[in-house]
Amino acid sequence: MKRVLVRGDGVAAYCCVHLLGQAGIPVALDRPSRTRLPAIMLSETAVSLIADVFGHKDLFRDLPRIRSRSVLWGSGTEAVTLPHSAVVVSEQILLDQLRPLDQLRPLDQLRQLDHLRPSAVPQELPASPEWHVFASRPLPPGSVEERFGSRIARAWAVDLKDVAGPGCWIESLGDGWLFLIGNAGGTGWLLSVGSQAGSVLEQSRLVAKQIERLGESGGEFPAFPRVIAPLCGIGAEGTRWLACGTAALAFDPICGDGTAHAVREAILAAAVIRAVSHGAPMDEVFAHYESRLIAGFQRHLANSAGFYRTGGGSPWWSAELAAAERGLAWCAQTMTKFPEFRFRLNGYELEAVA
Repeated sequence: MKRVLVRGDGVAAYCCVHLLGQAGIPVALDRPSRTRLPAIMLSETAVSLIADVFGHKDLFRDLPRIRSRSVLWGSGTEAVTLPHSAVVVSEQILLDQLRPLDQLRPLDQLRQLDHLRPSAVPQELPASPEWHVFASRPLPPGSVEERFGSRIARAWAVDLKDVAGPGCWIESLGDGWLFLIGNAGGTGWLLSVGSQAGSVLEQSRLVAKQIERLGESGGEFPAFPRVIAPLCGIGAEGTRWLACGTAALAFDPICGDGTAHAVREAILAAAVIRAVSHGAPMDEVFAHYESRLIAGFQRHLANSAGFYRTGGGSPWWSAELAAAERGLAWCAQTMTKFPEFRFRLNGYELEAVA
């Protein structure tokens, strides 16, 4: 078959390249420049999933773990401490571990490799690939983005009062919420959704107590769920295309499951390409791909709606809850056009359900 062109520079793109390469399918990677997230909290489930895909059994094993999270939410008067297990890592370091290189290098060397092009994939991009995987913007021609919310997240570097070790604090406020993750050494990152950090810290009863100093801004980004439609198709020149990762779905950080979802989407996208190349009916496989992604997005919206339903009673919380419920209605309506699932993943291969 002709080459597959994967456009992206994130977890979903690297997963697609790796899995297609493992299957012997020629693949090229187009890496657009973009800003990295300063910190990502990866659950043990996400770390295990990534490690399985890439065969990195010791991925981040030596990094300090967050073992609990403190939550002050809605009408609660006291913070509740819950068990948790996650690692905190910058997006740059995460991607350095996954970038398609001939040979995995130690972490301290990988930090210096951002200028290198991937050497495990063709250096020249195909002019007319048979497949195009969109794992980053711009969107595929003809796709429309559905947005369910308007909230913006802002990130700040912080110095913490307690330098004992990593921690995680979550707090709802009158017009938004705060998420604080601390690294070893007394530093961390504050995510403020809905309001500027300076003003919301004045309202905070939990997160503000942990912060010694609010440092430099890490930028801002949309924090509302969104999905494109359609999620796959055939372009004007006959190129088959799929969207995955942030080009397909964007998740609310309140649930902390975006990275794991991106990996699962990439696994399914690579499996779809392999299945069609082996003779599976493209229309049926495309319908399965799109319905699976929308079903996952629907579950995420349902989880998010629970937080916005209990976070507060202000117009801000009501508006964001209404947006999540509008998204759930859109998913329910969209799912009616798809048949029941006719395929399933067996490992990394898509097979018909008997």
